[in-house]
Amino acid sequence: MDEDDKLARRFEASRPRLRAMAYRMLGSLSDADDAVQEGWLRAAGAGADDVTNLEGWFTTIVARVCLDMLRSRKSRREEPLDPDDATVSGFEPGYEQGPEQEAMLADSVGLAMLVVLDNLAPAERVAFVLHDTFGLPFGEIAAITGRTPASARQLASRARRRIQGSEQPRPRRARQREVAEAFLAAARGGDLSALIAVLDPDVELRADATASPSGVPVTIRGAAAVAGGARAAASRARYGRVALINGAPGLLMAPRGRLAVALAFTYSGDKISQIDVIADPGRLAALDLAVLDLAGLG
Repeated sequence: MDEDDKLARRFEASRPRLRAMAYRMLGSLSDADDAVQEGWLRAAGAGADDVTNLEGWFTTIVARVCLDMLRSRKSRREEPLDPDDATVSGFEPGYEQGPEQEAMLADSVGLAMLVVLDNLAPAERVAFVLHDTFGLPFGEIAAITGRTPASARQLASRARRRIQGSEQPRPRRARQREVAEAFLAAARGGDLSALIAVLDPDVELRADATASPSGVPVTIRGAAAVAGGARAAASRARYGRVALINGAPGLLMAPRGRLAVALAFTYSGDKISQIDVIADPGRLAALDLAVLDLAGLG
């Protein structure tokens, strides 16, 4: 076996780990597969005669590819995905990665986590994933991000604070979370009575122009009308996950880990009194998002 074959075999053995890493950084299996394949092309082109730690070298190469892709994505300010567009194909010929498989992987990582990660600066996201998920030392992360080890540590720490949320959890949020989860379950099941049960009788739903099928802002008032609209959107509710939105439990809809729609809830006692349906990219980017489990509401 020549050296090229040995390198290819070692890379293929590392591919599952590299793919998992890239997925957490990029939030998309197709993008992750592209990043890993680009990493292989770079590794094969560079040669590994002087490399003593191949796994670490592969990690560095793929992480740099991911960082470049994240920076490019931010500069293009990609439009949110249509929640009904969930078709994903893998890179390898003959390999199809269906939406159900992607959804399972998103659940295993935490879809809300992917959405919050997507709001981080590229270097913050890379530093957090490499250190907190894959245990890389800050010296190696510094080389990947082009920072000093101290700066790399600060990147991961800043990302961790943003993911966990800056406010201390309040006791009432535990109940609010239960209400948000009940709303989501009822919406998924099309259960009109269960939806009405968690809504204030005078609840008001306000959807921005991007979220509205008509292309103009919409306001709906009353529990029956709002519940009817939620039941009609049951197919999209399958992408929903509960997360903190501006400090209160709400819903994120994020096919392939890319935030498309947010439902920000306002509560009155144990009922939802206002729902803001947000799909405008600028408004989505301005939301303060955090992962509930890491915010101490487990």
